[in-house]
Amino acid sequence: MAAKQRRLSRREKQRAERDQEHMVTILNNNFGMRTIRPLTPTQGDMFDSYKEGYNLAAIGSAGTGKTMCAMYLALNDVMKKGAGFEKIIIIRSAVQTREQGFMPGSKQEKEALYSVPYSDIVADLFGRGDAYQILVQKGMIEFMTSSFVRGLTFDNAIIIVDECQSMTYHELDTIITRVGESSKIVFCGDTMQDDLNISRNKADVSGLRDFLRVISNINSFETIKFTSEDIVRSGLVKEYILAKEALVAA
Repeated sequence: MAAKQRRLSRREKQRAERDQEHMVTILNNNFGMRTIRPLTPTQGDMFDSYKEGYNLAAIGSAGTGKTMCAMYLALNDVMKKGAGFEKIIIIRSAVQTREQGFMPGSKQEKEALYSVPYSDIVADLFGRGDAYQILVQKGMIEFMTSSFVRGLTFDNAIIIVDECQSMTYHELDTIITRVGESSKIVFCGDTMQDDLNISRNKADVSGLRDFLRVISNINSFETIKFTSEDIVRSGLVKEYILAKEALVAA
């Protein structure tokens, strides 16, 4: 039995080594990301500010490409030799994870549900469905929810904090204080959306507006404000957002 287990262990190790070699071959030979250009002037402002070295808060309407731009810019740096960034860390709102205890499966299985949008973006940028998994296995992308960042330090990383309107001020404060050496951070959110309104915990209140006021006093941050005029997802989305804004303003 012991000999059989040793053989199985060796085979697993050999299989893992072959998989690793396969990943290296893919990355070195035919694993390229397409180039994208800003589709709106506001996206152009986001590109420019990022390339000038600023930490960013990309705030505004759904469908404006905030997360897509953040992922593209971060991936471009992580894939670039000599840029100094080793990985992208994606942190998603913990509103859903507060309900995860009621869902079956492990922490990783639960979190996988919320990494789907980023997997789709990476698949689009690289033109292959397995691109996200390849980058995860290479340690170039890491996904987590805001429930699990306490006590961590993120060095040599680009941190993308998505759906940050659905985080409390305490969560945003905890995340930004995790930023370590040679790292930068991008917050993406929309003050018109707030999943905390439907949270079971009625004490939860979005901290985004207060957080934006704080970082407005930090020279290394720039806030990029997207409006409904920047929506690129579809005509229907733009019509809907405009109708919703008109109703709120009435």
